[in-house]
Amino acid sequence: MLGRRQLIARAAALAATQFLAGPLHARPAASRVRTAVDPFALGVASGEPSTDGFVLWTRIAGLGEDRLVGYEIAEDDGFRRIVRRGTALAPVARGGAVHLEAHGLGAGRRYFYRFHFGEAVSRTGTVATIAAAPDRLRMALTSCQHWEQGWFTAYRDMIANGVEAVLQVGDYIYERSFGAGPNIRSFGAPDPVTLDDYRARHALYRSDPDLSAAHAAMPFLVSWDDHEVENDYFADRAGYTGDPKAFVDRRAAAYRAYFEHMPLRPSALHPGGEVRLYRSSFWGDLAAVHVLDTRQYRTPSTCIVEGATADGPIARCARPDSDQGSMLGHVQEAWFKQATATRPARWSLVTQQTLFSRLVLPAGADSLYPQFWDGYAAARTRLLDALDAAGTRNAVILGGDVHSFWVNDVKRDFTRPEGATVATEIVTSCLASRSGPEALFGPAPDLNPHVRFRDNAHAGYVLLDIRSDRIEGAMRAVSDLADPRATCRTLRSFVIEDRRLGASL
Repeated sequence: MLGRRQLIARAAALAATQFLAGPLHARPAASRVRTAVDPFALGVASGEPSTDGFVLWTRIAGLGEDRLVGYEIAEDDGFRRIVRRGTALAPVARGGAVHLEAHGLGAGRRYFYRFHFGEAVSRTGTVATIAAAPDRLRMALTSCQHWEQGWFTAYRDMIANGVEAVLQVGDYIYERSFGAGPNIRSFGAPDPVTLDDYRARHALYRSDPDLSAAHAAMPFLVSWDDHEVENDYFADRAGYTGDPKAFVDRRAAAYRAYFEHMPLRPSALHPGGEVRLYRSSFWGDLAAVHVLDTRQYRTPSTCIVEGATADGPIARCARPDSDQGSMLGHVQEAWFKQATATRPARWSLVTQQTLFSRLVLPAGADSLYPQFWDGYAAARTRLLDALDAAGTRNAVILGGDVHSFWVNDVKRDFTRPEGATVATEIVTSCLASRSGPEALFGPAPDLNPHVRFRDNAHAGYVLLDIRSDRIEGAMRAVSDLADPRATCRTLRSFVIEDRRLGASL
């Protein structure tokens, strides 16, 4: 276990390194800049793959002025067949983060990339463009990685399984310690509040060797949940920060740090601090991946009485017939309706952050957890309406947040279990954290006939093999979160067949 002083020193070095640097020349090889420490200590990453390119990322922490960083993209890992070479800006205003959009590359090709800063060279990353007409795709669904509560060994399993893209649906970092139980390492710092605090927290995460290796090996499609800022917040409503102005400042810092550390397009950062995370990616006609953001634009749940908190289960919805509340915000809802209709695909994967299906709780048939989509039942119906209006062939809703594995049949009317299944829901467990509340989730299959499978005892991720005629899925469980050499095994497999909604287990 790393000690508190070691972790503080590591995070500080990554977040505030100063370099002995002169001008960087246009061609990386010509530079004679010398650096005090490795300028690429935060690693490299890729994201947003398309048929002709992708986004490449790195971050040179501690810069005192805007600098140029060299890059190379090659067809081989020895960089003998270089297809792109140039420089990209590492702006001080963005913490020295580079977000490079590469275009004009061949479809369905694997490329290798690296960055140069002075005499330093980054590790080599690899990423593939999307084929023009792919017939299969292997993806991983992951969520909830708490630094203190477990090693990130599941990423090693993803790499070994040849995952082509990672869907990270939230709680990439945690802002605070949670729950009782032994920890395997410490944050070594107070809860983040300022921009520098959040930069240090992200830098600490990137020091994990398995997470760093995963970013170098696979493109990530990311969205956030609440712990990237603070627990149970939404929009400008704090989860636990008492001063509303202090929370808005804290959220702005967290949003900026998140953008600076993710392989997102530069255009994702909007004036005023918004980070536009809702977007679609297409693997030909095989799969459409619609990434949603259920935190930034969420409105208060109409199930909650004005002035009451929404941090736990409630006996019944205060206004069950209201259609005013929205998990996505009405602008994002309108975007989703258009996005699903614009370019149909055989498989429509809707990635969002939490449990989508109805979840009756032990307190009674009307009980619900308003942080889930149950607190926004009308918005849930509108999302299903949008999928239906688009003529969606196979809708698969993906989520995380609840620290447990789930397979659910999505119904239009969950009070009628005999009714038609309109989508399949797959929820991943935490990649590295403690399990969800057993008192709430344990009785779920008995109280909710649409729950086909639920496991609340294992951490891990979901492996998805997407083919034209079916999706084959495996819930990969980590053997021991406290073991840095832990392995994964398949806890449960499932199949979703083309035009047959609902999973076979």
